[in-house]
Amino acid sequence: MIRLNDITSRILSYHPAADTNLIEKAYVYSAKVHKGQVRLSGEPYLSHPLEVAGILANMKMDEVTIVSGLLHDTVEDTLAELKDIEYLFGKEVATIVDGVTKISKIHFLSKEEQQAENIRKMILAMSTDIRVILVKLADRLHNMQTLGFQPSEKQEVIAGETLDIYAPLAGRMGIHWLKSNLEDLSLFYLEPKIYGDIRLGIAQRQEGQAKFIKEIKEILAKRLDEAGIKATIKGRNKHFFSIYRKMMEQDL
Repeated sequence: MIRLNDITSRILSYHPAADTNLIEKAYVYSAKVHKGQVRLSGEPYLSHPLEVAGILANMKMDEVTIVSGLLHDTVEDTLAELKDIEYLFGKEVATIVDGVTKISKIHFLSKEEQQAENIRKMILAMSTDIRVILVKLADRLHNMQTLGFQPSEKQEVIAGETLDIYAPLAGRMGIHWLKSNLEDLSLFYLEPKIYGDIRLGIAQRQEGQAKFIKEIKEILAKRLDEAGIKATIKGRNKHFFSIYRKMMEQDL
């Protein structure tokens, strides 16, 4: 489990003037109201808001967003009230926590793309502060990372919702690493055999692909240098879901 010190160290590395006292205060409050609650993994419930805050710190968010991450489940899952959050942590934090709570109450009932699009639009319209969506996406990422502790029927429902609603939202926000992670985790639960086959195929070809990418990068770097163009060249392998989608398009 990530520690509070890890989170404060991360935020201070990119935001030296951050109010870490507010973060520590939120941690203490979250620990107090979630006391006695346990995740299906057997870990204290506090591990979840801590991980969410850690993800937000990795995204280099401000302290208000990280505090909101620590408190995002307090109104929904404890006896805490929104007025308490506003009194203790301010209007901004309360607005974000309220927004995340409202989004959590939306349930996706159909596989139809139009309904999925309507829900995505609803979430965007409800979120007057973009940080609401960022906290919700971090929350969903950690829930997907720990989805294995849920019953199998619930795994499929949550994975489907993630693939249809939250991964596209991450893409619209331009957070492509998060979109890829959510898609790959969804594929793991929705199509475990295909996921395993893709993983095995990638492992078998990884060495050759890495060598090929390295050679192409060197050729491009040389050509750009000769043309007097300064550039950073990055190569990456396709993520699992991207390969799966290509397979479906080609009917493989």
